Amino acid sequence: MDIKFLGGASEVGSLAILLEENGTSLLFDYGMTPSNPPGFPMSAPRTDGVFLTHAHVDHSAMIPQLVKRHMAAIVATPMTAIISAMLMADSLKVASREGFIMPYGPEDVEETVHRFDFMDFGDVVEGGDMEVQMHSAGHIPGATMYETRGDRTVLITGDVNTIDTPLVRKASPVKSDILVMESTYAGREHEPRREIERRFLGKIREVVERGGRAIIPAFAVGRTQEIMLLLKDSGYDIWLDGMGRGVNRLMLQYPEYLANATNLRRAKQRVREVRSARGREKHAMKGEVIITTSGMMDGGPILSYLQHFKNDKRNAILLTGYQVEGSNARMLRDKGYVDIDGELTRVDCEVEFFDFSAHAGHTELVNLAKYVEPEDIVLCHGDNREALVEDLSEFNVHLPKEGEVLKL
Repeated sequence: MDIKFLGGASEVGSLAILLEENGTSLLFDYGMTPSNPPGFPMSAPRTDGVFLTHAHVDHSAMIPQLVKRHMAAIVATPMTAIISAMLMADSLKVASREGFIMPYGPEDVEETVHRFDFMDFGDVVEGGDMEVQMHSAGHIPGATMYETRGDRTVLITGDVNTIDTPLVRKASPVKSDILVMESTYAGREHEPRREIERRFLGKIREVVERGGRAIIPAFAVGRTQEIMLLLKDSGYDIWLDGMGRGVNRLMLQYPEYLANATNLRRAKQRVREVRSARGREKHAMKGEVIITTSGMMDGGPILSYLQHFKNDKRNAILLTGYQVEGSNARMLRDKGYVDIDGELTRVDCEVEFFDFSAHAGHTELVNLAKYVEPEDIVLCHGDNREALVEDLSEFNVHLPKEGEVLKL
């Protein structure tokens, strides 16, 4: 068994895992790093199968290049396939706006839509001489772990969450000989979820009561819906702007991937949607709570709201997710500045971070590994993988670099 990372071994981004055994080769994910400028994985060869774990761009955004070069078919859940196509098209728009060149065009995204093979949790598909079975990863709706069966069994987690959230139920891992596990939160524990939610809602109440606006940059897929669910029973004037509107509609078409579709439907009815730039200026800017893309703050409507609200200290920017190095959100959190149209701009309003992560924390990753009981663990998709080694000392732990071939 050979495992090679074309990207995403020692960083959170550009994940691309090439697995080869007895002449069969399979590729799991092919994403980019949403930094400024973006990072791309190494070139991928033609394989016997391509499997996409979930829609986020660090796992999916380079799939159209595979289709362009190899006319590859891609296995994914329907939810993942449809939402990832939205994000691929959006990545082209962002690249055009920021002056970056993507290695594919709109026609390749369109062709990619037709190259998806819809599969579901529990389904088994042939990949060359191996079988591949799908299991829920608990990260976002439709997110998948892949179990491969050949001479040895391998479980590839993609991004994984081992706790139930209001949006999606926790992962369903299985025993395997080799565990290829993400390590985004290696060395870091999550604050108890209920405590995060309590502080978050308390901060919104504080901001609104002092006459300010709570601006919430949120990933369109997953985080937007979680925030909406938290606020569905509140009395605030809530506005939703950006791609999350379309994602909501798509998620409700596939209720089987949701923890409670009725609750999401209620949450959707509770918010008011921004449908135009004029509506943003005339109505949403007066809202008490504004949920908007992008989560990394590198594009999308959030920049308009920043320009409008950044100098009023009654307002607050509430960050709710992981901020990749080089993103506006990371720069805002660390330095109090953002890049707007190429100009460094100071943000004087309040900024606070709430760790609504959809990734397993350190102890949760350790517990996941102990449940799977592998002989070998391959850690990837993290910049602090070493922090897990001591707690996983009962296993053979591997920390491969990008481009390195790991023989197991």
